[in-house]
Amino acid sequence: MPKIQALREQRAALAKELRNQMENKGDAVWSPEDKQAFDAKAEQIERIDDQIESMQRVLDLDAEKKFEDIPTIDPKNKIAAQKREAFVKMLRHGERSLTAEEHALLRNTTSTTTGSEGGYTVQSDVATELIDLLKSYRGMRDVAQQITTSNGAPLSYAKSDGTSETGEIVAENTSASDEDPSFGTVPLNTVKFGSKVFVLPLELIQDSSVDVVALVNKRARDRIGRIQNTSFTTGSGSGAPFGLVTASTVRKTGASGQVATILYDDLVDLVDSIDIAYDNGNLKFMFAQAMRKVVRKLKDTAGRPIWTPSYDAGIAGGFVDQLLGYEVVINNAVAAPAASAKSLVFGDLNQYMIRDAMELTMFRFEDSAYLKKGQIGFLAWARAGGNLLDTGATGVYQHPAS
Repeated sequence: MPKIQALREQRAALAKELRNQMENKGDAVWSPEDKQAFDAKAEQIERIDDQIESMQRVLDLDAEKKFEDIPTIDPKNKIAAQKREAFVKMLRHGERSLTAEEHALLRNTTSTTTGSEGGYTVQSDVATELIDLLKSYRGMRDVAQQITTSNGAPLSYAKSDGTSETGEIVAENTSASDEDPSFGTVPLNTVKFGSKVFVLPLELIQDSSVDVVALVNKRARDRIGRIQNTSFTTGSGSGAPFGLVTASTVRKTGASGQVATILYDDLVDLVDSIDIAYDNGNLKFMFAQAMRKVVRKLKDTAGRPIWTPSYDAGIAGGFVDQLLGYEVVINNAVAAPAASAKSLVFGDLNQYMIRDAMELTMFRFEDSAYLKKGQIGFLAWARAGGNLLDTGATGVYQHPAS
Protein backbone atom coordinates (compact mmCIF):
# COMPACT_ATOMS: atom_id res chain seq x y z
CA MET A 1 0.00 0.00 0.00
CA PRO A 2 1.53 3.39 -0.97
CA LYS A 3 2.39 5.77 1.82
CA ILE A 4 0.01 8.67 2.36
CA GLN A 5 2.74 11.22 1.62
CA ALA A 6 3.46 9.57 -1.73
CA LEU A 7 -0.24 9.76 -2.59
CA ARG A 8 -0.34 13.44 -1.67
CA GLU A 9 2.68 14.13 -3.88
CA GLN A 10 1.05 12.21 -6.75
CA ARG A 11 -2.15 14.18 -6.28
CA ALA A 12 -0.27 17.49 -6.20
CA ALA A 13 1.52 16.64 -9.46
CA LEU A 14 -1.77 15.78 -11.20
CA ALA A 15 -3.45 18.93 -9.90
CA LYS A 16 -0.57 21.04 -11.16
CA GLU A 17 -0.87 19.44 -14.59
CA LEU A 18 -4.58 20.27 -14.70
CA ARG A 19 -3.98 23.85 -13.67
CA ASN A 20 -1.29 24.22 -16.33
CA GLN A 21 -3.65 22.77 -18.94
CA MET A 22 -6.32 25.32 -18.01
CA GLU A 23 -3.84 28.21 -18.14
CA ASN A 24 -2.33 27.06 -21.46
CA LYS A 25 -5.72 26.75 -23.15
CA GLY A 26 -6.73 30.23 -22.01
CA ASP A 27 -10.00 31.39 -23.56
CA ALA A 28 -9.88 28.83 -26.37
CA VAL A 29 -12.75 26.42 -26.83
CA TRP A 30 -11.84 22.98 -25.53
CA SER A 31 -11.80 20.06 -27.95
CA PRO A 32 -13.27 16.65 -27.03
CA GLU A 33 -9.68 15.40 -26.56
CA ASP A 34 -8.93 18.25 -24.16
CA LYS A 35 -12.00 17.44 -22.11
CA GLN A 36 -11.24 13.72 -22.08
CA ALA A 37 -7.65 14.27 -20.91
CA PHE A 38 -8.74 16.69 -18.19
CA ASP A 39 -11.59 14.49 -16.94
CA ALA A 40 -9.34 11.42 -16.77
CA LYS A 41 -6.84 13.21 -14.52
CA ALA A 42 -9.63 14.77 -12.48
CA GLU A 43 -11.16 11.33 -11.85
CA GLN A 44 -7.73 10.02 -10.86
CA ILE A 45 -7.41 12.87 -8.34
CA GLU A 46 -10.84 11.98 -6.94
CA ARG A 47 -9.79 8.34 -6.48
CA ILE A 48 -6.58 9.43 -4.76
CA ASP A 49 -8.59 11.76 -2.49
CA ASP A 50 -10.79 8.83 -1.44
CA GLN A 51 -7.72 6.69 -0.76
CA ILE A 52 -6.04 9.45 1.26
CA GLU A 53 -9.21 9.99 3.27
CA SER A 54 -9.44 6.27 4.10
CA MET A 55 -5.77 6.10 5.10
CA GLN A 56 -6.12 9.27 7.19
CA ARG A 57 -9.00 7.71 9.13
CA VAL A 58 -6.76 4.77 10.00
CA LEU A 59 -3.98 7.11 11.11
CA ASP A 60 -6.45 9.16 13.19
CA LEU A 61 -7.70 6.04 14.96
CA ASP A 62 -4.12 5.05 15.72
CA ALA A 63 -3.34 8.53 17.03
CA GLU A 64 -6.45 8.46 19.22
CA LYS A 65 -5.14 5.40 21.01
CA LYS A 66 -2.06 7.36 22.03
CA PHE A 67 -3.87 10.63 22.89
CA GLU A 68 -0.91 12.67 21.69
CA ASP A 69 -2.75 15.28 19.66
CA ILE A 70 -3.54 17.59 22.58
CA PRO A 71 -1.08 20.39 23.38
CA THR A 72 0.52 20.33 26.81
CA ILE A 73 1.70 23.02 29.19
CA ASP A 74 5.32 24.13 28.84
CA PRO A 75 7.11 22.43 31.79
CA LYS A 76 9.28 25.54 32.20
CA ASN A 77 6.16 27.47 33.21
CA LYS A 78 6.12 26.37 36.85
CA ILE A 79 2.84 28.05 37.86
CA ALA A 80 0.96 26.71 34.83
CA ALA A 81 2.38 23.26 35.48
CA GLN A 82 1.19 23.36 39.10
CA LYS A 83 -2.30 24.39 37.99
CA ARG A 84 -2.40 21.56 35.49
CA GLU A 85 -1.19 19.01 38.05
CA ALA A 86 -3.99 20.05 40.40
CA PHE A 87 -6.53 19.77 37.60
CA VAL A 88 -5.22 16.35 36.61
CA LYS A 89 -5.52 15.23 40.23
CA MET A 90 -9.13 16.37 40.30
CA LEU A 91 -9.88 14.46 37.08
CA ARG A 92 -8.17 11.28 38.27
CA HIS A 93 -9.28 11.14 41.89
CA GLY A 94 -12.11 13.63 42.36
CA GLU A 95 -12.43 17.00 44.03
CA ARG A 96 -12.15 15.57 47.54
CA SER A 97 -8.59 14.46 46.81
CA LEU A 98 -7.42 18.08 46.51
CA THR A 99 -5.60 19.80 49.33
CA ALA A 100 -6.65 23.25 50.52
CA GLU A 101 -3.75 24.75 48.58
CA GLU A 102 -4.76 22.92 45.40
CA HIS A 103 -8.36 24.03 45.85
CA ALA A 104 -7.18 27.63 46.11
CA LEU A 105 -4.88 27.22 43.12
CA LEU A 106 -7.67 25.96 40.90
CA ARG A 107 -10.17 28.50 42.22
CA ASN A 108 -7.78 31.33 41.38
CA THR A 109 -7.44 30.19 37.76
CA THR A 110 -11.16 30.22 37.02
CA SER A 111 -13.66 33.00 36.49
CA THR A 112 -16.46 31.39 38.50
CA THR A 113 -16.79 29.52 41.73
CA THR A 114 -16.36 25.81 42.21
CA GLY A 115 -19.17 23.62 40.97
CA SER A 116 -21.24 21.25 43.04
CA GLU A 117 -19.90 17.89 44.28
CA GLY A 118 -18.28 16.12 41.37
CA GLY A 119 -17.99 19.24 39.24
CA TYR A 120 -15.36 21.89 38.65
CA THR A 121 -15.09 24.93 36.43
CA VAL A 122 -12.28 24.25 33.98
CA GLN A 123 -9.13 26.25 34.67
CA SER A 124 -8.41 28.95 32.11
CA ASP A 125 -5.44 27.41 30.30
CA VAL A 126 -7.19 24.06 29.82
CA ALA A 127 -10.30 25.92 28.66
CA THR A 128 -8.19 27.77 26.11
CA GLU A 129 -6.80 24.45 24.86
CA LEU A 130 -10.32 23.15 24.29
CA ILE A 131 -11.38 26.28 22.40
CA ASP A 132 -8.27 26.04 20.21
CA LEU A 133 -8.93 22.36 19.50
CA LEU A 134 -12.49 23.08 18.39
CA LYS A 135 -10.95 25.10 15.54
CA SER A 136 -9.63 21.87 14.06
CA TYR A 137 -13.12 21.02 12.80
CA ARG A 138 -13.33 21.95 9.13
CA GLY A 139 -16.16 24.28 8.32
CA MET A 140 -17.40 27.33 10.14
CA ARG A 141 -14.43 28.03 12.41
CA ASP A 142 -12.18 28.04 9.31
CA VAL A 143 -13.91 31.12 7.90
CA ALA A 144 -15.80 32.94 10.65
CA GLN A 145 -14.72 35.79 12.86
CA GLN A 146 -14.40 34.67 16.48
CA ILE A 147 -14.62 36.53 19.76
CA THR A 148 -14.39 35.30 23.34
CA THR A 149 -16.30 36.80 26.24
CA SER A 150 -15.81 36.15 29.93
CA ASN A 151 -19.46 35.15 30.34
CA GLY A 152 -22.48 34.22 28.30
CA ALA A 153 -24.72 37.21 29.02
CA PRO A 154 -26.96 38.38 26.14
CA LEU A 155 -25.00 40.40 23.60
CA SER A 156 -26.15 42.50 20.66
CA TYR A 157 -23.44 43.08 18.08
CA ALA A 158 -23.51 46.36 16.16
CA LYS A 159 -23.75 46.27 12.37
CA SER A 160 -24.00 48.86 9.61
CA ASP A 161 -24.64 48.35 5.89
CA GLY A 162 -23.45 51.22 3.74
CA THR A 163 -23.61 49.52 0.33
CA SER A 164 -26.71 51.49 -0.69
CA GLU A 165 -25.40 54.87 0.46
CA THR A 166 -24.06 57.33 -2.11
CA GLY A 167 -22.76 60.85 -2.26
CA GLU A 168 -24.20 63.72 -4.29
CA ILE A 169 -23.38 66.51 -6.69
CA VAL A 170 -24.00 69.88 -5.06
CA ALA A 171 -24.59 73.06 -6.99
CA GLU A 172 -22.78 76.29 -6.11
CA ASN A 173 -24.07 77.98 -2.96
CA THR A 174 -26.36 75.02 -2.24
CA SER A 175 -26.44 73.20 1.06
CA ALA A 176 -25.42 69.55 1.26
CA SER A 177 -28.08 66.96 2.02
CA ASP A 178 -28.23 64.95 5.21
CA GLU A 179 -27.94 61.16 5.28
CA ASP A 180 -26.89 59.58 8.55
CA PRO A 181 -25.48 56.06 8.38
CA SER A 182 -27.91 53.43 9.56
CA PHE A 183 -26.91 51.13 12.39
CA GLY A 184 -28.49 48.00 13.71
CA THR A 185 -27.68 45.00 15.89
CA VAL A 186 -27.66 41.25 15.54
CA PRO A 187 -28.04 38.97 18.57
CA LEU A 188 -24.97 36.97 19.59
CA ASN A 189 -26.56 35.14 22.47
CA THR A 190 -25.00 31.90 23.66
CA VAL A 191 -26.50 28.46 24.07
CA LYS A 192 -25.16 25.56 26.09
CA PHE A 193 -23.48 22.68 24.29
CA GLY A 194 -22.94 19.39 26.09
CA SER A 195 -20.55 16.57 25.29
CA LYS A 196 -22.96 13.95 26.63
CA VAL A 197 -21.63 11.77 29.44
CA PHE A 198 -18.72 9.54 28.46
CA VAL A 199 -17.31 6.88 30.74
CA LEU A 200 -13.74 5.68 31.19
CA PRO A 201 -12.44 2.69 33.13
CA LEU A 202 -10.71 3.35 36.45
CA GLU A 203 -7.56 1.62 35.26
CA LEU A 204 -7.16 4.05 32.37
CA ILE A 205 -7.89 7.14 34.45
CA GLN A 206 -5.52 6.22 37.27
CA ASP A 207 -2.69 5.08 35.01
CA SER A 208 -0.06 7.80 35.38
CA SER A 209 1.28 7.09 31.88
CA VAL A 210 -1.97 8.35 30.34
CA ASP A 211 -2.43 12.09 29.77
CA VAL A 212 -5.87 12.26 31.34
CA VAL A 213 -6.40 15.90 30.36
CA ALA A 214 -5.69 15.03 26.72
CA LEU A 215 -7.97 12.01 26.88
CA VAL A 216 -10.91 13.88 28.42
CA ASN A 217 -10.39 16.97 26.24
CA LYS A 218 -10.36 14.90 23.07
CA ARG A 219 -13.66 13.24 23.89
CA ALA A 220 -15.21 16.61 24.74
CA ARG A 221 -13.71 18.26 21.67
CA ASP A 222 -14.95 15.63 19.23
CA ARG A 223 -18.52 15.76 20.44
CA ILE A 224 -18.87 19.49 21.08
CA GLY A 225 -16.95 20.33 17.91
CA ARG A 226 -19.37 18.39 15.74
CA ILE A 227 -22.54 19.80 17.26
CA GLN A 228 -21.18 23.36 17.20
CA ASN A 229 -20.19 23.17 13.54
CA THR A 230 -23.64 21.86 12.66
CA SER A 231 -25.32 24.61 14.68
CA PHE A 232 -23.16 27.38 13.21
CA THR A 233 -24.03 26.04 9.75
CA THR A 234 -27.75 25.25 9.90
CA GLY A 235 -28.93 26.31 13.38
CA SER A 236 -32.49 27.62 13.48
CA GLY A 237 -31.86 30.54 15.84
CA SER A 238 -34.49 29.17 18.22
CA GLY A 239 -32.69 27.52 21.12
CA ALA A 240 -29.64 27.36 18.86
CA PRO A 241 -27.32 29.79 17.06
CA PHE A 242 -28.43 31.34 13.79
CA GLY A 243 -26.60 29.18 11.27
CA LEU A 244 -24.90 30.64 8.21
CA VAL A 245 -27.24 28.81 5.83
CA THR A 246 -30.31 29.73 7.87
CA ALA A 247 -29.42 33.42 8.09
CA SER A 248 -28.37 33.76 4.43
CA THR A 249 -30.79 34.80 1.70
CA VAL A 250 -31.75 32.34 -1.03
CA ARG A 251 -30.49 34.14 -4.14
CA LYS A 252 -30.82 31.37 -6.71
CA THR A 253 -33.26 28.47 -6.98
CA GLY A 254 -32.65 25.67 -9.45
CA ALA A 255 -35.08 25.04 -12.27
CA SER A 256 -37.55 22.18 -12.03
CA GLY A 257 -35.79 18.85 -12.30
CA GLN A 258 -32.51 20.00 -10.71
CA VAL A 259 -33.17 18.14 -7.47
CA ALA A 260 -29.66 16.68 -7.36
CA THR A 261 -27.81 18.98 -9.76
CA ILE A 262 -26.66 22.54 -10.30
CA LEU A 263 -25.85 24.26 -13.61
CA TYR A 264 -22.96 26.49 -14.60
CA ASP A 265 -25.43 29.34 -15.14
CA ASP A 266 -26.78 28.87 -11.61
CA LEU A 267 -23.32 29.39 -10.15
CA VAL A 268 -22.76 32.49 -12.27
CA ASP A 269 -26.10 33.93 -11.14
CA LEU A 270 -25.29 33.18 -7.49
CA VAL A 271 -21.86 34.84 -7.71
CA ASP A 272 -23.30 37.95 -9.35
CA SER A 273 -26.10 38.19 -6.80
CA ILE A 274 -23.51 39.47 -4.29
CA ASP A 275 -22.74 43.19 -4.56
CA ILE A 276 -19.23 43.83 -5.89
CA ALA A 277 -18.65 45.98 -2.80
CA TYR A 278 -18.18 42.75 -0.83
CA ASP A 279 -15.43 41.50 -3.15
CA ASN A 280 -12.55 42.20 -0.77
CA GLY A 281 -10.70 38.94 -1.31
CA ASN A 282 -12.85 37.01 1.20
CA LEU A 283 -15.49 35.70 -1.20
CA LYS A 284 -15.70 31.90 -0.96
CA PHE A 285 -17.94 28.95 -1.76
CA MET A 286 -18.98 26.56 1.00
CA PHE A 287 -20.59 23.18 0.44
CA ALA A 288 -20.37 19.51 1.41
CA GLN A 289 -18.38 16.76 -0.25
CA ALA A 290 -21.61 15.52 -1.84
CA MET A 291 -21.95 18.81 -3.72
CA ARG A 292 -18.24 18.79 -4.58
CA LYS A 293 -18.81 15.60 -6.58
CA VAL A 294 -21.36 17.53 -8.64
CA VAL A 295 -19.53 20.80 -9.28
CA ARG A 296 -16.18 19.13 -10.04
CA LYS A 297 -17.65 17.92 -13.34
CA LEU A 298 -19.20 21.19 -14.49
CA LYS A 299 -17.93 22.97 -17.61
CA ASP A 300 -18.53 26.49 -18.88
CA THR A 301 -20.10 27.32 -22.25
CA ALA A 302 -16.73 26.81 -24.00
CA GLY A 303 -16.34 23.35 -22.49
CA ARG A 304 -13.70 24.50 -19.99
CA PRO A 305 -13.73 23.07 -16.45
CA ILE A 306 -14.72 25.60 -13.79
CA TRP A 307 -13.19 23.55 -10.96
CA THR A 308 -9.49 24.05 -10.27
CA PRO A 309 -8.11 21.34 -7.97
CA SER A 310 -5.68 22.29 -5.22
CA TYR A 311 -2.04 21.37 -5.06
CA ASP A 312 0.41 21.99 -2.22
CA ALA A 313 -2.21 24.09 -0.47
CA GLY A 314 -0.86 26.06 2.45
CA ILE A 315 2.73 26.46 1.21
CA ALA A 316 4.43 29.05 -0.97
CA GLY A 317 3.18 28.78 -4.54
CA GLY A 318 0.36 26.44 -3.59
CA PHE A 319 -3.32 26.73 -4.41
CA VAL A 320 -6.48 25.66 -2.64
CA ASP A 321 -9.49 24.19 -4.47
CA GLN A 322 -11.23 26.87 -6.49
CA LEU A 323 -14.59 27.12 -8.23
CA LEU A 324 -14.99 29.88 -10.83
CA GLY A 325 -11.76 31.29 -9.41
CA TYR A 326 -13.07 31.49 -5.83
CA GLU A 327 -11.75 29.48 -2.88
CA VAL A 328 -13.79 26.47 -1.77
CA VAL A 329 -14.46 25.50 1.85
CA ILE A 330 -15.73 21.98 2.46
CA ASN A 331 -18.25 21.72 5.29
CA ASN A 332 -20.21 18.47 5.54
CA ALA A 333 -22.80 20.13 7.77
CA VAL A 334 -24.16 21.88 4.67
CA ALA A 335 -26.97 19.87 3.11
CA ALA A 336 -26.28 17.45 0.28
CA PRO A 337 -28.12 18.02 -3.02
CA ALA A 338 -31.77 17.04 -2.55
CA ALA A 339 -35.28 18.38 -3.06
CA SER A 340 -35.54 21.92 -1.60
CA ALA A 341 -32.10 21.55 0.02
CA LYS A 342 -29.87 24.59 0.49
CA SER A 343 -26.67 22.96 -0.64
CA LEU A 344 -24.30 25.79 -1.52
CA VAL A 345 -23.32 29.11 0.09
CA PHE A 346 -21.33 31.90 -1.56
CA GLY A 347 -20.10 35.24 -0.30
CA ASP A 348 -17.98 36.89 2.34
CA LEU A 349 -18.19 34.08 4.89
CA ASN A 350 -16.06 36.12 7.28
CA GLN A 351 -19.21 38.11 8.03
CA TYR A 352 -20.31 35.22 10.24
CA MET A 353 -19.35 35.77 13.89
CA ILE A 354 -18.80 33.01 16.46
CA ARG A 355 -18.86 33.93 20.13
CA ASP A 356 -17.29 31.66 22.75
CA ALA A 357 -18.14 32.13 26.42
CA MET A 358 -15.14 30.59 28.14
CA GLU A 359 -16.79 29.37 31.30
CA LEU A 360 -16.38 25.70 30.51
CA THR A 361 -17.41 23.22 33.16
CA MET A 362 -16.23 19.65 33.49
CA PHE A 363 -18.21 17.27 35.69
CA ARG A 364 -16.82 14.05 37.12
CA PHE A 365 -19.35 11.35 38.08
CA GLU A 366 -18.31 8.71 40.59
CA ASP A 367 -21.61 7.49 41.98
CA SER A 368 -22.65 3.86 42.27
CA ALA A 369 -24.08 3.72 38.74
CA TYR A 370 -20.54 4.05 37.40
CA LEU A 371 -18.36 2.66 40.17
CA LYS A 372 -20.12 -0.70 40.26
CA LYS A 373 -18.79 -1.13 36.72
CA GLY A 374 -15.35 0.19 37.59
CA GLN A 375 -15.90 3.38 35.62
CA ILE A 376 -15.91 7.17 36.04
CA GLY A 377 -18.17 9.43 34.01
CA PHE A 378 -17.26 12.82 32.55
CA LEU A 379 -19.41 15.55 31.05
CA ALA A 380 -18.28 18.87 29.53
CA TRP A 381 -20.38 21.95 28.97
CA ALA A 382 -19.47 24.80 26.61
CA ARG A 383 -21.38 27.99 25.85
CA ALA A 384 -21.21 29.59 22.41
CA GLY A 385 -23.30 31.49 19.92
CA GLY A 386 -23.15 32.67 16.34
CA ASN A 387 -24.89 34.82 13.76
CA LEU A 388 -24.41 36.37 10.32
CA LEU A 389 -23.56 40.04 10.80
CA ASP A 390 -24.47 41.19 7.28
CA THR A 391 -27.08 39.29 5.28
CA GLY A 392 -26.08 41.16 2.14
CA ALA A 393 -22.67 39.50 2.17
CA THR A 394 -23.80 35.94 1.42
CA GLY A 395 -26.24 34.00 -0.71
CA VAL A 396 -27.55 30.45 -0.91
CA TYR A 397 -28.41 28.15 -3.80
CA GLN A 398 -31.55 26.07 -3.19
CA HIS A 399 -32.66 23.04 -5.19
CA PRO A 400 -36.26 22.96 -6.48
CA ALA A 401 -38.90 20.93 -4.70
CA SER A 402 -39.15 18.53 -7.63
